[in-house]
Amino acid sequence: MPTRILPAVGDADAVRSITTLLSQLPDAEPVAPVVDSTQLVDTLARLAAESVDELPEVVVVHERIGPVPALELIREVALRFPAVGVILVTSDASPGLFQAAMDYGARGLVALPLHYDELANRVQAVAAWSVGVRRHLGAGADVFTGVGGTVVTVSGAKGGVGATLTAIQLALAAQASGRSTVLVDMDLQTGDIASFLDVQFRRSVVDLAAITDISPRVLADAVFRHDTGVALLLAPGEGERGEEVTDRAARQIVSALRSRYEVVVVDCGAQLGGAGAAAVEMADAALLVTTPDVVAVRGAKRAVRMWDRLQIRKAEETTVVVNRHTRGTEIQPHLIQKITGTPVAGTAIPAHFKELQAVVDAGRVHELDNKSTVKQALWALAGELGLVKAREAAGAHKGGGRGDRGAVSFRRRRELGP
Repeated sequence: MPTRILPAVGDADAVRSITTLLSQLPDAEPVAPVVDSTQLVDTLARLAAESVDELPEVVVVHERIGPVPALELIREVALRFPAVGVILVTSDASPGLFQAAMDYGARGLVALPLHYDELANRVQAVAAWSVGVRRHLGAGADVFTGVGGTVVTVSGAKGGVGATLTAIQLALAAQASGRSTVLVDMDLQTGDIASFLDVQFRRSVVDLAAITDISPRVLADAVFRHDTGVALLLAPGEGERGEEVTDRAARQIVSALRSRYEVVVVDCGAQLGGAGAAAVEMADAALLVTTPDVVAVRGAKRAVRMWDRLQIRKAEETTVVVNRHTRGTEIQPHLIQKITGTPVAGTAIPAHFKELQAVVDAGRVHELDNKSTVKQALWALAGELGLVKAREAAGAHKGGGRGDRGAVSFRRRRELGP
């Protein structure tokens, strides 16, 4: 059986060199190379969604791949696609880098300039390891098989537009539909999820920042299990400690959560630091919440352009959510879409703060009444994003919209706004 090899190389000269050598290896089947980290992860996710057997046995990562650093990319691939063996190609073959590559999940390291014999031996060994892992995965149905959970980030165009409430309700909707869900407060200095859900906690996201290998037990110790069933990973009580969560730590934390939960909802707040930027870059869906007023819409446009300049997220890959929408406002969703240059969610959130005031003041937004039009809209947004199980939503609809699961589908087909 031929060995499928996927090169991940950003440099044009390196692409030619690596693909030429790979094509000469016995029983090798090189596939079209990918040029950056995003394309690599997207390609593997698409193949894993079909079957673990569709994944290449070997991925060759060049040291100058970007925008995610090579070692961070290797960690993400190892966590999300454990049946794929990764080889790092680097000009630094020192023992220190070799150890670091192994710690991050690589199965081998090949030094530049490339030599046929060394590359052939390493590919053969990694391919054999990959085949053995797949045989093991096929024998045990309870073994995690690859693509991982869905990551959704929620950011605010400015403070006070409702990003945290949106993140909480999306997580509640996903959990109520039967998906294992974790809600992460990545608004590291001013996070309010604990206050909104009336919880007292000892552990926070900071406790995971310095850990290089986040095991399931370590993760369980840091996560708080809420009465609703949603797992919570909260911002530190002391805001200054948020600086301890670097972009590298954020990538590792999100990857670990993605491998353990079906849905990961991350509240990034309105101020985007390195950790929040890493989460937005890794997300399957990045939401930017705005209100239909001039200041907030300008803030949304500014954020979209900044994300694009910093290569965090392209405008067309960002979804704007319109909160506090009314039919009478001059700024409607279609105008916001034109101004920001992004898609706008089909579900707009109505402006009915009176429905929210009591539960917000009590710090118990999870007890928001199912008849609330705000809750119905936010849970419909969860359905639009594919965070709820359609089977569960359909069953709840037959029940007349009673209970939390009924709120998932109550407004699923009814579009708010013009």
